[in-house]
Amino acid sequence: MSKRAYNFNAGPAALPLTVLERAQAEFVDFRESGMSIMEMSHRGAIYESVHNEAQERLLSLLGNPQGYKVLFIQGGASTQFAMIPMNFVTEGKVGSYVMTGSWAEKAFKEAKLVGGAHAAASSEDKKFLAIPELSSIKAADNAAYLHVTSNETIEGTQYAEYPDAGSIPLIADMSSDILSRSFDVNQFGLIYAGAQKNLGPSGVTVVIVKEELIAKSPSNIPTILRYDTHLKNNSLYNTPPSFSVYMVNEVLKWIEEQGGLAGIEVKNRDKAALLYDHIDGSGGFYRGVAEAGSRSIMNVTFRMQSEELEKQFVKAAEQEGFVGLKGHRSVGGLRASIYNAVPYESIKALSDFMKHFQQTQG
Repeated sequence: MSKRAYNFNAGPAALPLTVLERAQAEFVDFRESGMSIMEMSHRGAIYESVHNEAQERLLSLLGNPQGYKVLFIQGGASTQFAMIPMNFVTEGKVGSYVMTGSWAEKAFKEAKLVGGAHAAASSEDKKFLAIPELSSIKAADNAAYLHVTSNETIEGTQYAEYPDAGSIPLIADMSSDILSRSFDVNQFGLIYAGAQKNLGPSGVTVVIVKEELIAKSPSNIPTILRYDTHLKNNSLYNTPPSFSVYMVNEVLKWIEEQGGLAGIEVKNRDKAALLYDHIDGSGGFYRGVAEAGSRSIMNVTFRMQSEELEKQFVKAAEQEGFVGLKGHRSVGGLRASIYNAVPYESIKALSDFMKHFQQTQG
């Protein structure tokens, strides 16, 4: 096998090598069926067992919270941006959003189109380089829910803890940090995540939701966009992205093997600390972008003295097998996405490369 890249892509992102190898071994003939899982009926017993197993395994990793269901939906987090207000913003209600950056803004814009949106707090005055103080977050009196974006991949910020929404359902976009650390699911009414960063390949979006919230969706919205459609049909109303769901199940098995969320959190904090310590200790050659208390353990964003130097850095890094270190086109700079599946060895190699680059350029 040729040498694996040091993959720091923001999404689609690195998958665990052991998962890819298991999938490869089962790819052509799944469970002695004479078919790939991609070729079988989603109504058949074999696929359905994988589908149900993935749902159960995810809830198990989250401590089996009572009254929650897992849905598999297509269309990425972008479809959830619309589905959430369509299902919950009824007459006289609004969605309250905490504005923390690019992804929160996208969710907010969709809610404005659908029914009504209200900004519960914003860190725009800090160029979205910090998470607002939790005490500053105030949902509207007529809020149907309070929405947070758990981790902003572009700016590199993350909630250290989540706001208390009281009796209003707390909804979180966890696309880029789901299962990266321990958290209490019971704080949330609904959590959603596109799979392609921490859960598997693109194609499936995971929704973890309190069943009582979605028992009845408004009847005036399209069937496929109603949460109760997916709930009643066990996410098999239409053909699911079967290979993506299978891969999510394999990634969840791998997370169990890492010691569950507690085990993965230790690894992720070690990885992030190695990189941030190197950036902070570089005497200003590299500088972290996000404010210290809001730094993400998934997306490490940093800058150098000039854009010219950053371009040189990316070019030199690519020659050494480092992929995906360019910052998002909307903000520039540099970014290392260090999701669950990015091994410590890759971070160590990046840190060593950064040291060497500073010695030759500094």
